[in-house]
Amino acid sequence: MSIDIWIYYVIAILVLTASPGPSVLLCMTTAVKQGFYSSVYTALGSLTAIVGILTLSFTGLGVVIANSEFAFGLIKWIGASYLIYLGYKAFTSTQVSFSFKESGESPNRNLVGNYISGFVVGASNPKAIIFFMALFPQFIDTEASLLTQYLVFVSTFAVLELTWLLTYAYFGHRASHWLLARGRAQLFNRLTGGMFVGAGILLSNTSKA
Repeated sequence: MSIDIWIYYVIAILVLTASPGPSVLLCMTTAVKQGFYSSVYTALGSLTAIVGILTLSFTGLGVVIANSEFAFGLIKWIGASYLIYLGYKAFTSTQVSFSFKESGESPNRNLVGNYISGFVVGASNPKAIIFFMALFPQFIDTEASLLTQYLVFVSTFAVLELTWLLTYAYFGHRASHWLLARGRAQLFNRLTGGMFVGAGILLSNTSKA
């Protein structure tokens, strides 16, 4: 792979990863409610899912999923339902203030839950498979080692994706001090709840076209 091709790939992925989406919203919400450290696990869960989607698309297995109405619909509706569920929980919350010590769960259990939530949200968009399937042929050199190119593509994407997720989470954590100080948990929960529900509705209306 030439350095020019890699630079073009970086630019394309930079635009993709910088765009806010459900995973970004979830990371920010986790950072506000539980702290930046907890949001790292949410980001890692989302990253794991997206790297898995990237791998499926690169190896060609994504073609099977992309061409299967059942698989596409199943992933779409699971993701949409989970986003709407997160939104419902946030919107109906009676919490009036945030405190990182309010939860009665053990830290390890919270972190595992954060990772799983990040993974589910990250894996919830089947159109990502189609997107990567359309993206990779523009950059793949058929005469070079596919394994080497795969490793370069994945590592580049992983670094940029994790950087942006943690950047948004950091800003969410910084905003949490304002929310904690003034007890604006209800307003935050209403806003994020509405955004999660909206994201779920949008996802439910997506198609392979």
